[in-house]
Amino acid sequence: MTVTEARPKLFTGQHLPLVLGVIGLVTLGAFENRAVGTALPTMVREFDALGSFGLANAAPNASYLISLAIAGLWSDRRGPIPTLRAGAISFALAQLLVGTAAAMPMVVAGRLLSGLAEGLLDVSLMVLVARALPAVLRPRMFSLFAAMWILPSVLGPVLTGVVTEQFGWRWVFLGAVALLVPSWLLLRPAMRQSAGAPAPERTAEDAAELAAWRAALPWALAASVALFTMTVAGDHLQAHPVLGGTAVLVALLVLGRAAVRVMPAGTFSARRGFPAVVAVRGLGGAAFAGVGAYLPLLLTLQHHFSPSKAGVTLSITGVCWAFGSWLQGREHGFARVAVLRTGLAFMTVGLAVTSLLAWTGATTWFGLIGWGFAGIGMGLSSSSLSVLTLDLSDQNNSGRNSSAGQMASTMSIATGLAISGTLLAFNADNPRPWVFGTIITAGAVAAAAGLLATKRIGLE
Repeated sequence: MTVTEARPKLFTGQHLPLVLGVIGLVTLGAFENRAVGTALPTMVREFDALGSFGLANAAPNASYLISLAIAGLWSDRRGPIPTLRAGAISFALAQLLVGTAAAMPMVVAGRLLSGLAEGLLDVSLMVLVARALPAVLRPRMFSLFAAMWILPSVLGPVLTGVVTEQFGWRWVFLGAVALLVPSWLLLRPAMRQSAGAPAPERTAEDAAELAAWRAALPWALAASVALFTMTVAGDHLQAHPVLGGTAVLVALLVLGRAAVRVMPAGTFSARRGFPAVVAVRGLGGAAFAGVGAYLPLLLTLQHHFSPSKAGVTLSITGVCWAFGSWLQGREHGFARVAVLRTGLAFMTVGLAVTSLLAWTGATTWFGLIGWGFAGIGMGLSSSSLSVLTLDLSDQNNSGRNSSAGQMASTMSIATGLAISGTLLAFNADNPRPWVFGTIITAGAVAAAAGLLATKRIGLE
């Protein structure tokens, strides 16, 4: 009689504390991300520092990039636990700093620390999942990552608004510190298991890769500075077009040079294997985020939506992204690359339909259905890229590979937003439909390029 081994399950046995702890941290980070956008306008008015609004928004993006590079190297050399611990401490300190701020510089410092925490947590959680969960459970785990953004996307702004109005904006951040404790306690069993695992053997090839990554850290710092400069300069482009335009151009050149140095060799030619995964991640991220950033403005200016009604795109994004991620986590029997291609095909078609909101007089519901399809495609593809990243990694390089993928997405999104922001800034007095049409169509083209690049991944 043959005894078949029971298929592992995500919400039972030894995996349950890890799953609940990761869900808690991801949800907490998502609420913090959504809360800042709601509370920040009140904060800058209270401190009479409206000119620092762009600075406070840009700060975490800059520190996030260098944090990813550090987290990748640290997690591979010492395991995910020290990186995870540093990320949790940084998150708590960031919330305390903002929550007790006496002036806007403290808020900006807290936002810088928040970006640092996000990078450390993102990479260390990926590595912890890779070490603590069997490969068969990873797709479902990544679908939960996306699902945990639904409530923050839908309820986060409302809850933040209520807390800000009833108790003051400081409690939005101070409350997050208290919620961090139970999530951390739930992760302790998985952390002990990971800490007790034997250290992976280092090969000469791995040592060379580690040395190359250490050499790339200064370029990651340069990319962070360029990203920060580009964002701030874009905010002042209309007031100082020559100086701001020059700063954006120089920052783009530095960012491009840094990307060549920090990305895996072969990324820009989509070389077969992991470099192609990184290339697809960059293209897909830029395509979706670039459109999402301008869709509410398009609906407000061209279709006369109220700000609250235009914000429905955030709800569509959260729900459809989570649904797509849920679909890829089911036991569907399709190859992982096939799921990725399906997602990118959904994105390409969905963004092309969304562009009709700008190019034609199509009804808004038709364009928003297209945006919903793009969201499903993003859920299918982003989670599949996370799974493929771990499938093409081992214990020696899972941290660096995870951070490389996220850095590619961050830099490509920043570059796309800088270019589209410049285009909008030079037409700010009366943005014509072709401005938004060009931005959204460029997103569809980037998604199509990502779809073509999946042929180079090489896993079926």
